[in-house]
Amino acid sequence: MASRPHNPHDDDSGSIDELWETGPSYIASNKPLARLVARPVREFLRVEAAGSLLLLAAAAIALVWANSPWASSYDTLWHAHLSLDVGPLHLDESLQHWVNDALMVIFFFVVGLEIKYELVNGDLRDPRTAALPIVAAIGGMVVPAGIYLALNPPGSHGADGWGIPMATDIAFAVGVLGILGRRIPSSARLFLLTLAIVDDIGAILVIAVFYTSDLSLGWLAVALGLLAAMVVARMLRVWTIVVYAVLGVGTWFALLESGVHATLAGVAIGLLAPATPLLREEVARGHAREALRDNVLDPDELAKLRFLLKESVSVVERLQSSLHPLSAYVVLPVFALANAGVELGAIGQVFTEPVGLGIMLGLVLGKPVGIVLASFVAVRTGLGKLPEDTTWPMVLGLGAVGGIGFTVSIFIAGLSFPGSDLLTQEAKISILLASLVAAVVGVVLLLVSTHGRIPEPETADAD
Repeated sequence: MASRPHNPHDDDSGSIDELWETGPSYIASNKPLARLVARPVREFLRVEAAGSLLLLAAAAIALVWANSPWASSYDTLWHAHLSLDVGPLHLDESLQHWVNDALMVIFFFVVGLEIKYELVNGDLRDPRTAALPIVAAIGGMVVPAGIYLALNPPGSHGADGWGIPMATDIAFAVGVLGILGRRIPSSARLFLLTLAIVDDIGAILVIAVFYTSDLSLGWLAVALGLLAAMVVARMLRVWTIVVYAVLGVGTWFALLESGVHATLAGVAIGLLAPATPLLREEVARGHAREALRDNVLDPDELAKLRFLLKESVSVVERLQSSLHPLSAYVVLPVFALANAGVELGAIGQVFTEPVGLGIMLGLVLGKPVGIVLASFVAVRTGLGKLPEDTTWPMVLGLGAVGGIGFTVSIFIAGLSFPGSDLLTQEAKISILLASLVAAVVGVVLLLVSTHGRIPEPETADAD
């Protein structure tokens, strides 16, 4: 009779927690590289503001590079063309366009996942809880756009940029609150996060409706057909990721050829991802206990356990967990490096030209004014109520933080003035300055409004 394989839990070799902390992984070892580099990097990436710091560093590098004696190399790099030929399909774009049209699909896919989760499991599921941040987000989009159009009326050369000051950068906004720590109530954090997600929905709709070039109905029909194929695959319980990856790439290419901005493929696919798990958690736990009853695990049982445990967590949550680091620590910094490199020689024009003034005033003034006014109307009419432990001065500070446009604002700037490098440069300089001012003003207002407040205690599941 064959002997049973050795089970490490049969002896006193140590608990799971001890093995996790002391080995066998390299990062948990006492080797110098692990102690001095790997573990500090891992801890940095766990910090809520880490993604924002990397994004800021990438933008700073781009600015310094574009205004240095090596500025020509910056333009040469990002305007170098890369072509892709797959059978009859041919794509030839600059490196900057590959970043904006392809790599940013990952960012918008994560945004789509976040929206789907909030709609099914989060605050957007409860209309009464979501009412205030939804109304506040609308006010925070309408007022900045109105200020911009007042300075750049329809028919003027800068009128197409009205969507630029509407956006809020989730990464930077959450990062700023992360820097302020637990003196900001969790309810206020949730208010800003929900507002930013609704803001993203608005920005996506604006891009889809108003920043679409000549529309090819044939390619659009292909894209919609591929999205419908994904829905059918879900209904047939097709779980192979390769199928969805192929359909997703096809959808992206079809949208690219249709004239609708290709990054919207990421949002659409994210919204189609299942936000409820295949199995209830208690079912998975019951099967796991049954499989472990004889204290022996064979390969078949291990495969079954992996499936049960994996499918007790929704696809949306799994994809968010795996792709959020890629989006925050790779995609967005690369996007900033490719797009934030603007020459600052004409920075004075930002304060005299209508495009620059419209963006500056829209983000720095329009965002907090719109958010506070809309919130006030919602509260007074009974449509919503202020979050617990949140005061009106805090709402003003949160509104100012909402004026950090950065990523999506820069993205829309590139769509607004595709044939004018001068206007695009002016718009990007304005976005960078406005985002910096909004961040500083927001931090000051939140520090003043929370002065003397006792920070919330650490929770068991805090990072």
